[in-house]
Amino acid sequence: MKSSAVSSVIDGISGIFQPIIGLLSAAGVLKGVLIILTTAQVLSETGDTYLVLNAMADSLFYFLPMLLAFTAAKKFGANPFTAVVIGGVLLYPTVTEAFEAGNDLIFAGLPMRAVTYHSSVIPILLAVGALVFAERFFDRVLPELVKGFLTPALCIVCVGLMTLFVFGPVGSAVGDGLAAVYEKIYQASPVIAGSVFSAAIQPMVIFGFHWSFVLVAINNIAATGGDTILAFMGPPVFAQAGAALAVFLKSRDRQFRSVCLSAVMSAFFGVTEPVMFGVNLPLKKPMIAVCVGGAVGGALAGVSGAQAATFAFPGVATMPIFLGEGFGLYLVSCGVGFAVGFLVSYFLKYDVDSVMAKKA
Repeated sequence: MKSSAVSSVIDGISGIFQPIIGLLSAAGVLKGVLIILTTAQVLSETGDTYLVLNAMADSLFYFLPMLLAFTAAKKFGANPFTAVVIGGVLLYPTVTEAFEAGNDLIFAGLPMRAVTYHSSVIPILLAVGALVFAERFFDRVLPELVKGFLTPALCIVCVGLMTLFVFGPVGSAVGDGLAAVYEKIYQASPVIAGSVFSAAIQPMVIFGFHWSFVLVAINNIAATGGDTILAFMGPPVFAQAGAALAVFLKSRDRQFRSVCLSAVMSAFFGVTEPVMFGVNLPLKKPMIAVCVGGAVGGALAGVSGAQAATFAFPGVATMPIFLGEGFGLYLVSCGVGFAVGFLVSYFLKYDVDSVMAKKA
């Protein structure tokens, strides 16, 4: 029973992300190329050319809640256009600016907690889930004459407020709690911290909990000039690539193999959503390989003591941010993560093509 429930949740999440897997891969490659160009000083981060190209590479991730609103609504049976409007409320410029400045809003005398919604996952998924019930309720109680415009209007107000008041802060609180647990573990042992965090971070990405750690990493860099959280994110990223490469070798479906290769390339550039939601998570067992590879590689990263000197998600193009103490061993830790992820995924027993055929 529990296994069936977990499988249903995983299948639901995968179904929400699968329609945009190709776009996620494309955006990941664009971001990687842009990082290479700026690292090689071909482009300046202050130039207009960089500004435009960065918008092309980053827009999908920034507006991810709106894309997920559409795909989740299609999956859950809600009105996808109403869902997108609710996603737009979370990303509306004046609201975003106030929240990113750390300012709570006062709505009708009630405090609305400041939460960063761009690139988030869990608040919009909860919102769309609530939207399904809200639409059914209003469609049932409203007269036929007015429900065509009044149902979406009332849903936008009710679900929008519920998200801003409840779903956003709840998702943020869960992530903050995880960040506090990480800090206690790291103080006890960097090796244990690296092993536990690197094993758990990719499953956290499924629910968007990793963004709280991103904020902690940015704060660490500003306060101390270095951060270990980003270092621990590296081995599991490469473990995702290794696990998916094993899936590629085990599959005989040409179209799915193409998906695997593009997703692996995206993972090498530090973007794991395509490889996770398009390849490893639907098959389930490769995600076990990712966690094992992350744990082994993360322990080595803890031994290395490597830190990120500036913020960037770990990937082939961003390795220079870890230059300094322990850099050589850190590169080894990422390679080990890839190798373990590949080997465990390859030798676990599962029929790739039959599983994916059932999901088609």
